[in-house]
Amino acid sequence: MIDNYMIKFEELRVKTPKREILVNITDDISRIVRNSAVNEGVCRIFVPHTTAGITINENADPAVVIDIINFLKILIPQSGGQYSFRHREGNSDAHIKSSLTGPSLDILIHNGKLVLGTWQGIMFAEYDGPRNRRVFIQVQGE
Repeated sequence: MIDNYMIKFEELRVKTPKREILVNITDDISRIVRNSAVNEGVCRIFVPHTTAGITINENADPAVVIDIINFLKILIPQSGGQYSFRHREGNSDAHIKSSLTGPSLDILIHNGKLVLGTWQGIMFAEYDGPRNRRVFIQVQGE
C-alpha cells in the first residue's frame, strides 16, 4: 500500500458442468471486492483460457443466458457447419466463441461495491467443458 493505494490479487476456481454454459460469478467477485477493503477503484477480471471467456449480461432472467449460448451454437456450430475447421482437437468453435466474449473485464468500484447496472451480472463463459477453470481477480484502488 502506497498512500492508501492497494492492490489485491485473488484466484477464483470455477467448475463447469457442461460443454457450453454461462456461470454467474457476480457474488464471488462482489465478495472479493468487499474483502479487499478498496473503496474507490477498479476490479480487473482475467480468464487465462483460450476456450472460455468473461462477459457482463443480464442475471435476472435465466432465459437470457440460455439464449446467448444457444444463439452462439447456431452462429458457430461445433462441427463448423459449412466450414471445415482445421484444428484437430475439435474445439475450434470454442476458440472462436471465447474470442467474441474476450478474456477480461474491468469494472469500477465505488463506495466499496462493484458498479453494475440493475440487471447486470458477471458471467464466466465456458465453451469447451466440463472443466475446472481459473479466474484471476485484481482489485486496485484506495
